[in-house]
Amino acid sequence: QVQLVESGGGLVQAGGSLRLSCAASGRTSSSYVLAWFRQAPGKEREFVAAITGSGLNTYYPDSMKGRFTISRDNAKTAVYLQMNSLKPEDTAVYYCAAQAKPTSPRVIHLKTTYDDWGQGTQVTVSS
Repeated sequence: QVQLVESGGGLVQAGGSLRLSCAASGRTSSSYVLAWFRQAPGKEREFVAAITGSGLNTYYPDSMKGRFTISRDNAKTAVYLQMNSLKPEDTAVYYCAAQAKPTSPRVIHLKTTYDDWGQGTQVTVSS
C-alpha cells in the first residue's frame, strides 16, 4: 500500500496559478503510474493527469491540455501538478492516486484502475 499526502491547494483568482504536490510513502516504487483526479461538489471524480513510472509519458484529458502539467520526482517519490490560467470551474478537491500494477494507457484515465488515494487538497478559484 502507498500513502499519499497532497499539499499546495488554496484560494486563487481566475487566471492565476497553483502547484500541487503529492508525497508518496510506504510501498514506494518508481515503476507505478501516479495521477491526479478532482471532484467538484455534486459531481463525479474526474481524471486530470497521469504520468508513467519513468516520467516519460504523460496523459491529460483534452480539456486540460496546455493548462495543466504533471511531473514527478522519483528520488523524492513525489508527483506535482502545475496548474496555470485557472478558471472558476477548476474549483474542486484534487486527489493524488497511485496504481499498484501496470495497466493499459487506454484505461489510465479510469479511477477504478487506481489502488491508493490521498485525502485531497482543496483548490478554489474565484472569479
